[in-house]
Amino acid sequence: MTGSPVFSPVTMTMSAVRRILALSKAEGNPALMLRLSVSGGGCSGFQYEFSLETLTTSADQIFEKHGARLVVDDVSLSLLQGARVDYVEELMGAMFVVQNPNATSSCSCGNSFSLD
Repeated sequence: MTGSPVFSPVTMTMSAVRRILALSKAEGNPALMLRLSVSGGGCSGFQYEFSLETLTTSADQIFEKHGARLVVDDVSLSLLQGARVDYVEELMGAMFVVQNPNATSSCSCGNSFSLD
């Protein structure tokens, strides 16, 4: 009998994993993590913020995939349940994006969202 799959509130695509690992290697810092947070603001009410960090707090959750680590604080996590972090390269530029099933609408740039 096999166990049921472990649910991760936030997941990363392989493209995001590769980019986080590449940034860590470029900085020469294997402890480097991508932090995703949500703050009030933006044109839709909430906005995503990304940063590179090496430190965490007791209010953080760390999600790891193939050695790449994503850090999300507990408050932001409540708005990101089931979200997926991707890294895309398009004509407009390359960036991390969040596919958030909790967002009821978002702005055209994809950096801000609203909830019901």
